[in-house]
Amino acid sequence: MSKTVILIPSRLSATRLPGKPLLKINGVSLIAHVVNKAKEANIGEVYVATEDKEILDDVHLNKGKAILTSNKHKTGSDRIFECFEKLDLKNIDYIINLQGDEPNIDINDLKHLNKLIHINKPEIGTLGSEIKDKSSLNNENIVKVITESKITDVNFPLAKDFKRKLKNFELNTYHHLGIYAYKPDVLKKIVKLKQTNSEIENRLEQLRAIENRIKINVALAKSCSIGIDTMEDYIALKKILEYKS
Repeated sequence: MSKTVILIPSRLSATRLPGKPLLKINGVSLIAHVVNKAKEANIGEVYVATEDKEILDDVHLNKGKAILTSNKHKTGSDRIFECFEKLDLKNIDYIINLQGDEPNIDINDLKHLNKLIHINKPEIGTLGSEIKDKSSLNNENIVKVITESKITDVNFPLAKDFKRKLKNFELNTYHHLGIYAYKPDVLKKIVKLKQTNSEIENRLEQLRAIENRIKINVALAKSCSIGIDTMEDYIALKKILEYKS
């Protein structure tokens, strides 16, 4: 049977909102919310990869698993690869990199991605959802993915490019969700590659894969999770989740 592990990179020193993993909603930290969602999806073991003992302790306090990593990593991919090596897990087919700042991720989207990667065996799989508000095209905090063809419930088209800003809507453009499913050997290859100029300039590490001819397939997400990049994002999501509870 195919095996997946979910690894969640997390650190306190985020540029735009330092300390955000430990911000609380309904008395529970953001990182603990994400861990709980990942565990609820029930597609594999879940670990947080962090350079901060405060995050490690919080995850353990909330009955999650965490691994302490180096504080020298430049990207989340580097961090989860160190975590994966330290765990020394056997017979893992895919590593899912789940962002630690999206506590309202839909577990059905995670399950859908996991299903498609084990059927299609891509080098990397990720998620995209339909863009309903065209104003997001110019919002650099909302990453866009452009695919070779329209995404449906059953297909898994290749990504052509990723953009932070678009002047005009292009055909087959979707809101990119920062979730990646890597074959372990592909993740190992990526972290050994030098960061590209485009990756650094756009702050999009997936461009390193694209520019090195590593293919990324995109599955359809039914919902568009809200990532927390600013205090305004946190306050808005806090209101939504506390209202739902």
